[in-house]
Amino acid sequence: MLAFSKYQGLGNDFLLLDGRNATTADFCFDLTPERVSFLCDRRFGVGGDGVILALPPEHDGELRMRIFNADGTEPEMCGNGIRCLARFLADSDGDAPGRRWVVETLAGPIVPELLADGSVRVDMGAPFLVPEQVPTTLEIGPAGLPQGELNVAGERFAVAAAGMGNPHVVLPVTAVQDVDLERLGPLLENHPAFPARTNVHFVEALSPSHLVMRVWERGAGPTLACGTGACAALVASHRLGLCERSARVDLPGGTLWIDWDTSSDHLFMSGPAEPVFDGVLAPELFGELPPDATGAAEAPEERSDGMTPSDNVTAVGAADDQPAAPADPAVNCAVECTNGCQQPDDCPNAALRARVDALLNSRSLDDLVTLASNSLEARTRQRLEREGGVA
Repeated sequence: MLAFSKYQGLGNDFLLLDGRNATTADFCFDLTPERVSFLCDRRFGVGGDGVILALPPEHDGELRMRIFNADGTEPEMCGNGIRCLARFLADSDGDAPGRRWVVETLAGPIVPELLADGSVRVDMGAPFLVPEQVPTTLEIGPAGLPQGELNVAGERFAVAAAGMGNPHVVLPVTAVQDVDLERLGPLLENHPAFPARTNVHFVEALSPSHLVMRVWERGAGPTLACGTGACAALVASHRLGLCERSARVDLPGGTLWIDWDTSSDHLFMSGPAEPVFDGVLAPELFGELPPDATGAAEAPEERSDGMTPSDNVTAVGAADDQPAAPADPAVNCAVECTNGCQQPDDCPNAALRARVDALLNSRSLDDLVTLASNSLEARTRQRLEREGGVA
């Protein structure tokens, strides 16, 4: 059984999977886009805006974060997601306020910090304002960042772009609620001016210290919040003369506080991250995907090593005393073996599969459920004790 937790930040919700002690790259299951979409489906799966994996570091960080959008694509970073990850780590480990983590992401190292009220403050780093770094074909404008006019559905929009490790386009408007987000969002996301697609933000300045915005996220569509987007919106709005370097940013799901520090040029984002529930994924969950969830039923494909995707799901949670053999660092099984083992005669995961077989032969399904439940109960107890509740 695979244990997971669901967290939300301003209504932007994620499934969190803890693989910090994993010995293989594919510790949970073959994370194909179809399976991510199935997990995030709010009828057939658990439901969420994305899936976040906490993994061992590859460089100098304490851990590594991988995040997948609801459509299965992998973005560089997510501000709400990393706040949820930090709160998940604190709840899992019983950490006190002031705890900081150096998290490796595709956008570089990001440092969240747990605050006394349970919210999280994140050092998001400096914004990218060079067109090639966003990336965008817009050229640097008078405000010192990529600017221009885009023709979308017969309308022309003045836009500014900024990167936060992922691309953002910001459109200042006079009334954000009047924007036809469902129509304009996907057109702007896929505009040729953004070769890697882009997140889309319509922003209204109520005052120099108060912004209101609506979000169309790349790969996810309309969401209730976007942390990197709030940072990009403040950067663009400040450069355009619409707000100060610090502002309250209201999103449909709630409020973030963004501060663009003058000395470091880093953006700091503060906002909530709340636990929703803990659970376990059934071993047969990926045996066959419902046609309505992914567009076509997917039978459990047999790999050259004799395992199926559902075997991988069952494998996680083994709590025996046998030491696990480390995976071959030269083989990234989650990427290179999605269509079958690439080293069937010398598979770096052979020892792990042997442990799984031994576990399944010695434990009943009820035993496996109990193992996962005990882990979730321990996390909940630590959370209550840290918050002063009754364990």
